[in-house]
Amino acid sequence: MKKLFRSLILVGLLAIYLPAKATYLLIPMDETQKDHLKAYGVAYSFLTYDKEVEWLLNYKGGAFMAPHYDEFEKICLLKGVSFDKISDAKAQAIRDEIENPVVNASVVKLLTAPKIAVYSPKKAQPWDDAVTMVLTYAEIPYETIFDDEVLDGKLPLYDWLHLHHEDFTGQYGKFYASYRDAQWYKDQVAEAEGIALKHGYTKVSQMKLAVVKKIRDFTLGGGFLFAMCSATDSYDIALAADGVDICEQMFDGDPADPAAQSKLDYSKTFAFKDFKIERNPYVYEYSNIDVNPATRGVSEQNDVFVLNEFSAKWHVVPTILTQNHQRVVKGFMGQTTAFRKELVKSNVTIMGENKSLNEVRYMHGTMGKGTWTFYGGHDPEDYRHMVGEPPTDLALHPNSPGYRLILNNILFPSAKKEKQKT
Repeated sequence: MKKLFRSLILVGLLAIYLPAKATYLLIPMDETQKDHLKAYGVAYSFLTYDKEVEWLLNYKGGAFMAPHYDEFEKICLLKGVSFDKISDAKAQAIRDEIENPVVNASVVKLLTAPKIAVYSPKKAQPWDDAVTMVLTYAEIPYETIFDDEVLDGKLPLYDWLHLHHEDFTGQYGKFYASYRDAQWYKDQVAEAEGIALKHGYTKVSQMKLAVVKKIRDFTLGGGFLFAMCSATDSYDIALAADGVDICEQMFDGDPADPAAQSKLDYSKTFAFKDFKIERNPYVYEYSNIDVNPATRGVSEQNDVFVLNEFSAKWHVVPTILTQNHQRVVKGFMGQTTAFRKELVKSNVTIMGENKSLNEVRYMHGTMGKGTWTFYGGHDPEDYRHMVGEPPTDLALHPNSPGYRLILNNILFPSAKKEKQKT
């Protein structure tokens, strides 16, 4: 009996003094994380092993938690991502803390690695793309597609589609005034005209409208659409101008419809209403959706937007998309920098804005069974990126809050659907 008693005491002491076996990896996403951007790539790579990842919304900046495997630990070490090894008891204690009704946090399970497509022309462009740069840096795989693939019905092969510095109105980016003699501009015009002719369209604007409708159908069917910069407003303008000629002669060979403005149908758009198109082909702007840089009255140092806070337990989708280690994000410009709030539809969820300027920078909505997210600006770490400038080196910005918003959208399709309350 005494031996049994001593054995029980020894077991109890060992339980107190010996470290518990690590059964989970916790990847913090607060200020303690060395490389926020690569951490998303780590979470994505875990999903490729068919292992469930828990996204701890509003806990340590939106931390990730996954079962501990030696291979997973090795991935974190190789990518320079901060992590902690924790016991099963500690993991459960974190879940219990998060699920407390008074705590604005939630646990979302990520189940699959989404298949990602980036819409981009085959010929080199004189500017970079923030999404492809951050996907490459985070080591998240993607495929590049363009008009041929979209028109050939390939979109259903993907879960997530990105649009960036693109003009869906058929006006070649409104670059005519400044770059019509540049070789890259001539090449893009020739490429677009060739694709249009190949698919039986006499005008590039008609071909781009067909692409826009395919993307709309992809979203309606349950796809995840993410757009930045000029792809946001030019997409909605193309939808509203379905059947209306808004292109002047230098773009499509004949004059625009002088009554085009009155013929726009805002009921067809995703995000915007009541906007006025820019009729002058020499003005580098599509409409008044975008704010005017000359009249904003804000310096680079003071140009910021704030991420709105949502209930993690009841408004899970916008909570996922706004996960960050800081709520105030540096502003950045683009052909489309920010959206005039009065032109945003009332059913849109505004996730990031500058209220003093009445500007929306980051927003989200549903369309049929799918969702879309629009993000103003071109490059979150290059305030005024000019045509021909070199791409941003993200190794210098591993903790970029602006780029984190892009990567929130990348993982969003992985979330278990019944957790996505709106």
